Amino acid sequence: MSLLVVGLSHRSAPVSVLERAALSADAQIKLLQDTVAAEPAAEAAVLATCNRIELYADVDKFHAGVAELSTLLAQHSGVGLDELTPYLYVHYEDRAVHHLFSVACGLDSMVVGEGQILGQIKDSLAKAQDLHTAGRLLNDLFQQALRVGKRAHSETGIDRAGQSLVTFGLEQLASGTAVGTWAAGKKALVIGAGSMSSLAAATLARAGVAEIVVANRTAERASRLAEILNSGDDTGVVARAVPMESVPGELTRVDVVVSCTGATGLVLTAGAVAAAVEGAGVGAGPGVGSLARAGGVPPRFGSGAAPSGTPARSLGGAVDDENCPLDLNSVPATAGFSVLGEAAVAGMGAAELEQHAAWVDNGVARVHSAADEAEAIAALAAAVAAVGRIPERRKPEPVVSRTAAVLFLLDLAMPRDIDAAVHRIPGVRLVDIESLAEASADAPMAADVDQVRRIVADEVAAFGAALRAAHITPTVVALRAMAADVVASEMARLDGRLPALDDKQRSEITQTVKRVVDKLLHAPTVRVKQLAAEPGGAGYADALRTLFDLDQETVAAVSRAEDSTENTSKNRGPA
Repeated sequence: MSLLVVGLSHRSAPVSVLERAALSADAQIKLLQDTVAAEPAAEAAVLATCNRIELYADVDKFHAGVAELSTLLAQHSGVGLDELTPYLYVHYEDRAVHHLFSVACGLDSMVVGEGQILGQIKDSLAKAQDLHTAGRLLNDLFQQALRVGKRAHSETGIDRAGQSLVTFGLEQLASGTAVGTWAAGKKALVIGAGSMSSLAAATLARAGVAEIVVANRTAERASRLAEILNSGDDTGVVARAVPMESVPGELTRVDVVVSCTGATGLVLTAGAVAAAVEGAGVGAGPGVGSLARAGGVPPRFGSGAAPSGTPARSLGGAVDDENCPLDLNSVPATAGFSVLGEAAVAGMGAAELEQHAAWVDNGVARVHSAADEAEAIAALAAAVAAVGRIPERRKPEPVVSRTAAVLFLLDLAMPRDIDAAVHRIPGVRLVDIESLAEASADAPMAADVDQVRRIVADEVAAFGAALRAAHITPTVVALRAMAADVVASEMARLDGRLPALDDKQRSEITQTVKRVVDKLLHAPTVRVKQLAAEPGGAGYADALRTLFDLDQETVAAVSRAEDSTENTSKNRGPA
């Protein structure tokens, strides 16, 4: 059996794909169960974070294993295999070990050096142990990954190279200002009460916010987090818990929102945020009120888009949505294309686009000049010709001019909690996983990273040697068991031929024969373990079985007995 990992991360896939492929807790459980039920895999573990989804398995066939794991990831993520495959990466045997150790040290994180990944690896191992999908290989691998990660953080300055995703996100919101200075006195809303949300709340408290409101679907968890924050001696923050239904009202009175839930849909829509900004009475441009009522924010297609807050030009004054072939509302109070929101045209086919274009060209819903409208239509038509449909544009285009931010939003969820379109609302600044990925690409690497890479290389070599040596152990045990049987058989034969031997004589002869056998086997078994630990040493176990005519089933029985003993001990919980 051999270690195989198939996955995708922020390094291999765009955030939009990661978002759609995100696995719920139930989906992860089903994926693990289906993986070990599949023919090529004997063990399985899933590592799912906000920026990676990886399936680890012990497989007996490489190509069949890759095909099966890829198919299972596609089935349980809901993303088609053809669409998912270009973004998948595969690591096998030593490369798979190297990958997990690098992940554990934070070398593969969006923010290099962050330590949160260790807790996520620990949770992944605990889940696999609870479901009994982790056997000897994955138990050893994940336990060792945790030790390697801890070693990297204790022996190097990798912590200086990176930080938590929360801290990095807050730095992006602060836009160059010290987080402590930026956060001082602000009121914050934290949506969610899981590990990431709890870390966000604690980080905000240390940064100096005056108040933290915690909202969660489970009231008990929100109350517990609020109590922990209130009991902290090193901060003066005041924390309280509210139900999720209170979020719209809380939005009007807070300055910062951090959201990280496991919801499959949006937690904060553009309309809700626009309504909150308008309700707060600050930073709202002329178009915000209508955006709130409409439930969204208009896109900026084509060069004819006017700056935010600029009145739209229309033919004949009022804009009439009647008889729109696709039932798409126009936005009379804000410049832009004559459909509401980017999602309205995402996936639109060429025939539908032409139908809508004809309606717009008739002047019924024209919100700016005919030339500008025609340019926008032509751009969309070109996109359809290239890809067969209008692609969903998740990253908003920058707004030409805007007021200073009065509401700061940090979305750490995958899939996203906050509608990306809120970026267009005047007075709102949004930082999400996608923007963090772009910002982290330019982050400087610390010199300690090289030292961590050397640690990873050494640990991979040591793990591989131990794994190869362990592979031959059942064969050595079986050989010694066979030798013991030979000694017992010969002593029984001697008893029949020399029945007059007393117990002392029989014991002395038995011990002598055993010493002879042990001395004859000592050097070969020690040497074969050393050779097996070297790269390419897997064949020595086969050679040993052939030379001594060992029964394969006896060796397999020894291996199963060792696995059962180790798993009973290790499944008590991760280190």
